[in-house]
Amino acid sequence: MSKRLVISSLAAVAAVAAGTVVFVSSADAAVPDKPEISKATVHYTAEAGGGASLTFTASVTDNSGIKNLRVLAWPASSGLAPTAAEMRDVEEATCRTTSATVSKCTYTVKSSAREAASLPEGVWHVSALLTAKDHNTSFAPQAASVTVKH
Repeated sequence: MSKRLVISSLAAVAAVAAGTVVFVSSADAAVPDKPEISKATVHYTAEAGGGASLTFTASVTDNSGIKNLRVLAWPASSGLAPTAAEMRDVEEATCRTTSATVSKCTYTVKSSAREAASLPEGVWHVSALLTAKDHNTSFAPQAASVTVKH
């Protein structure tokens, strides 16, 4: 084999290897190393008959997959500031897997006419604690906010 052919072959192998490294790096960059909560929204809806519902949705991502998303809605006027540790015992959202690393989660709570009438008006926040399958967590103390009006 000539020196020219060997050098050309080594250059091609190096280029392929470099391309592979770049490809793997950019693929890894697309999925965060720690859990991530994004596209969070919350809607409060007054229903006929006086009842109401609050629905929170979010897209959640982690390279190990999603274990759960815990959600708590609270009025800003309450002064409540839940911590990640306190969030471990609140209700879970329902999560639907959209890929190996992404899920869409929805949490809905409904209240009767009597309960809805007693809810404080004004801004409400939703806190969210995301836990991945590898047990890493991400806490969003105010993942989304909505104004409640009677």
